[in-house]
Amino acid sequence: MGGKMIEVRTADGVADCYLAGLEEGERRPGVLFVMDLFGLRPHIKHMVDRIADRGFVVLAPNVFYRAGRAPIVPTDGLQDLANLQEAFDKLAPVMSELTTDRMVADADAYLSHLEGIAGSPVAITGYCMGGRLGWEIAAAHPNRVAALGSFHAGGLATDGEDSPHLCAGALKAEIYLGFADGDEHMTPEQIATVESALQDAGVNYHAEVYAGAPHGFTMADIPSYDEDAAERHFTELFALLDRTVR
Repeated sequence: MGGKMIEVRTADGVADCYLAGLEEGERRPGVLFVMDLFGLRPHIKHMVDRIADRGFVVLAPNVFYRAGRAPIVPTDGLQDLANLQEAFDKLAPVMSELTTDRMVADADAYLSHLEGIAGSPVAITGYCMGGRLGWEIAAAHPNRVAALGSFHAGGLATDGEDSPHLCAGALKAEIYLGFADGDEHMTPEQIATVESALQDAGVNYHAEVYAGAPHGFTMADIPSYDEDAAERHFTELFALLDRTVR
């Protein structure tokens, strides 16, 4: 089932988004797909289509829309480490400008669009930085988000006053966390901090480390792709969606 590019108006402008799974005469559960650092690109659309084919309507916004329409940087050739590093260097400052306040405000528009076509509540699936952003959205809009799947996320537990783990008590969604193995962005100590925060808050969650799977394991267009881990992620994600918003 192919998707299409649409525009969603936010408080700060217009976000270009990929939408898939709309079926005339059928109301399907909604999923907000929050991209990784490398942005809205063909592989992301492929992942969105696969989720949509399971009977969901899926919206994947270009969360970097303030910097321009997707792709913000060329995404061909990301398997080459030099190209990957060049893209990272250009996008890291853009990511740093996407503050929690901005993402939460943007998410209101994304969720409203999904709710208009899919009803409420919806689910979120997020990757790399998108796992952290998805957590922040779910905490800020607890009555609108029934589930969060977070995969090879980083930055969920930091020393900052705005560390996501500190707002675990605001979460009402069921949470699934699929961590990368040996991930410098999410160390065993940080994972333990996140789990402790979720337990203390009484959140319904499950967390596991995908043994041998590196950071970015779901992304087939970058060198860290791990097919077995990526397929496992789909299995866990579909089970989460079936339990919560199906």
